[in-house]
This record gives sequence, C-alpha cells and structure tokens, in this order.
Amino acid sequence: MDRIKVIAEKVKQFLAGSKVELKKVTWPTPKQTLASTSVVIIVVIIVSVFLGIVDFGLTKIIKLVLG
Repeated sequence: MDRIKVIAEKVKQFLAGSKVELKKVTWPTPKQTLASTSVVIIVVIIVSVFLGIVDFGLTKIIKLVLG
C-alpha cells in the first residue's frame, strides 16, 4: 500500500512540474503555424519531385547498362 502512495505522489509531482513547464512555453500563433506548415509541405513536394526524377533517371541508366 505504501508503494502505491509513493508512486501516486511521484505522478502528482510530475504532473505539477509539467504544468509549470507548459506555462513557460511560447506557443506559436495560428499565422506562424500556417506559415511553418506551408514551408514543410512545399519542401516535401520539392524533395519528392527531385527524388522521383533521380529515381527515374537511375532506372533508365540501369536498364541501359543491364540491357
């Protein structure tokens, strides 16, 4: 029974500490979040197209070499 009380107290301390730390966080505005998300999506599209072109090119080269 003592062990359960110790664990419960540790969980309580952890949650209290987490709450304090979350109050210190500088959360992004919706505008900042949208801008960051847009940049990530654009970069993913660019990298995907690049890798697709490289894959297509290497496939053609390998087919030429191997017959």
